[in-house]
Amino acid sequence: MLFKRGRYSGFIRPISYGIDLLIIYAFAFPFFNFSDIFLYYIIFVTAGWIVLSLKSNFYEIYRFTHATKIMSLIGKQGVVFFLIVYSFFGFFNTIEKDPWSIFWYIVYVMLAITVVKFTIYFLLKKYRSLLRGNTRTVVIIGLNQKTDQLRKFFTDNPEYGYRLQSIFNLRGPDKSTIEDAIDYLLENPVDEIYASVSVLSNTQMIKLIDYADNNLKILKFLPDNKEIYSKRLDFEYYGVLPIVSLRKIPIDEPFNQFVKRTFDIVLATLIIVGLLSWLTPILAIIIKLESRGPVFFKQKRNGLDYKEFYCYKFRSMRPNPEANLYQATKGDVRVTRVGRIIRKTSVDELPQFINVLKGDMSVVGPRPHMVSHTHMYAERIDKFMVRHFVKPGITGLAQVSGYRGEVETDNDIINRVKYDIFYLENWSLLLDIKIVFQTVYNALKGEEKAY
Repeated sequence: MLFKRGRYSGFIRPISYGIDLLIIYAFAFPFFNFSDIFLYYIIFVTAGWIVLSLKSNFYEIYRFTHATKIMSLIGKQGVVFFLIVYSFFGFFNTIEKDPWSIFWYIVYVMLAITVVKFTIYFLLKKYRSLLRGNTRTVVIIGLNQKTDQLRKFFTDNPEYGYRLQSIFNLRGPDKSTIEDAIDYLLENPVDEIYASVSVLSNTQMIKLIDYADNNLKILKFLPDNKEIYSKRLDFEYYGVLPIVSLRKIPIDEPFNQFVKRTFDIVLATLIIVGLLSWLTPILAIIIKLESRGPVFFKQKRNGLDYKEFYCYKFRSMRPNPEANLYQATKGDVRVTRVGRIIRKTSVDELPQFINVLKGDMSVVGPRPHMVSHTHMYAERIDKFMVRHFVKPGITGLAQVSGYRGEVETDNDIINRVKYDIFYLENWSLLLDIKIVFQTVYNALKGEEKAY
């Protein structure tokens, strides 16, 4: 996934990649015509352009990004492209081309990309201001000089696409309460919440944060310039006005998404081709011999952004009407003999690598719960919904830390949520690799709650 959910249209970034690469290919065609070298060039420049643009944040352009920032990004990308092209011609030194012709090729490509980039940028602004498309509905909580500047920014700049729905004044004779604001948010579709730190009390801030976490709302703060409340807060600028985002999630970064998705696809492909290709027929025969029913069991689970998907497993129980309502417990009579073995070794979870290839799941992430349990925990467990900001995983930090299997008490699920939140706020590829190795080790030695 090369775009952040909810921030802008999911099609803008892929289209931008495609247009820029087509420009690069078109201007390069006179150098190669239809030779094999042209195919090598396409592969080389495509890989280099995508990887390095992800690293340089070349496509990190939002509705509030200033034109000067875009020019700065284009300048940096021009240097990157210069190095990519000259490294290719240096590697294929048998191609006899005038260095100046290569230089002017780079200049023309970057000029064309600049024109296209600014055309899209200004067309989107016109689309938002004239046709009211690609908009974000927002509310402001707290009325002071800072929030009034933000109100003026939203109303005076329709090209940014923010539609201010309401302002809640928490002070004065006609003040609203934080409960009034939350009631409004519950009853009306709102995309983003902006709140003034200086106006909110600690109790009000906690209530607002809890609401945003439990309802998957984007919450941003206007700082009072006295202190920074958390190292995880993220600064952005709307014009010259600083805005602070509540939580910075590493997996939201495009380069990190690319790394994680690549890791998922490579590992899933290895497991499916190297293990499931021959293990599935064997298990299918054994499962069928012991009990009637399908080889695979699919169950609706909640994933990224709380969306439902079918999670696949090898069937380890006899078909029963309670499969989607109750978790397996110790000594559960529904579990078959082969089911006990594959559950103990976590082999029953292997078909979920198909979910990983489909993009519903990741190899590592918060474990998805069956839909009925998700609804129950969302009502009972504070911040349970935060775990749905990232894709669910086949394994996770909570699972390798002793919180897998049956939820016997609320303490089990509370600790699971704590580990899940720590994971999404502190993700790294090394952490994923560590969790995968720990999962394999735990499966081989056997776990007490694997039943």
